[in-house]
Amino acid sequence: MSKRKAPSSDNPNHDFCEFLIEIGEYERNVNRNIHKYNAYRKAASSLAAHPTRITSGKEAKKLEGVGQKIAEKIDEFINTGKLRKIDKIREDDTSNVISLLTRVSGIGPAKAQEFFHSGINSIEELEKNKSKLSHHQLIGLKYFKDFEEKIPRSEIEEIEKLVRGYVSSLDNSYLITICGSYRRGKAESGDIDVLITHPSFTSSTTDKDVSTRHLKKIVALLEKNKLITDTISLGGVKFMGVCRIKDIARRLDIRITPHDQYHCATLYFTGSDIFNKEMRAHALQNGFTLNEYCLRRMGSTGVPGEPLPVSSEEDIFDYINYPYKTPTERNL
Repeated sequence: MSKRKAPSSDNPNHDFCEFLIEIGEYERNVNRNIHKYNAYRKAASSLAAHPTRITSGKEAKKLEGVGQKIAEKIDEFINTGKLRKIDKIREDDTSNVISLLTRVSGIGPAKAQEFFHSGINSIEELEKNKSKLSHHQLIGLKYFKDFEEKIPRSEIEEIEKLVRGYVSSLDNSYLITICGSYRRGKAESGDIDVLITHPSFTSSTTDKDVSTRHLKKIVALLEKNKLITDTISLGGVKFMGVCRIKDIARRLDIRITPHDQYHCATLYFTGSDIFNKEMRAHALQNGFTLNEYCLRRMGSTGVPGEPLPVSSEEDIFDYINYPYKTPTERNL
């Protein structure tokens, strides 16, 4: 299991969460079953949010996302201190190799399986086969150990301060939000997700290159000030790369979004994934369709109408009649 995804040990049910996440990652990486992956993650999230120690599968079943099969696994773990399913996964060479390779940034489950079947079964073997790796994968390999380390909240706060200072020196009209688990109040994060907008860039902007110019100007400035050290990709609206302020490299993504779509984007990229899915489902039940770009009312024929005006995240919650959750309350 990736160290970056291990639950916090201050969670009284952390051991249950750990084996559920490990099984979920096996289902995604080896069996390519996203549905089961999401189901195990949802159950783990419910257990992580529960304030007291679960003492039986029956008790666990009262939590959202915990069904009979997961309850049985919890009972087995409580009664024996282990899980046969986990033992089988850990004895499976294919599972072990694929889980390891997918921890390299840029290597997904399909590519990991391809590498495995070609005889690449370790980080050392990847080093010997660099000619088979993409640019992204080469950077992931180069900084493998660094990217495995969680980023302390205090370090992201330093990076946020630097990004705000540099970008504001270009133009103080930019709006900047660091999303993801950092915005949800977590003590540690796996990477840094920066969302930026500017009033000159809207969904109706006819100049299709305006977002690219904004993004390239920002990235160039951060490179000049040695905050950005490597570029994985730089497109019209998104930069993927590496930043550093201490002795360790960190994954950094910067995304430019239209000004009128900023709050929907902020909501989406804050997450969590499970919270987003539940909120979208609630929106549909109430006659709306919600995504990272906009909120639209569904017409009587089932065709979405024009995007509704949104001036804050709270507006989105109000439209769909969903009780407002602060970012720190979205850790499902």
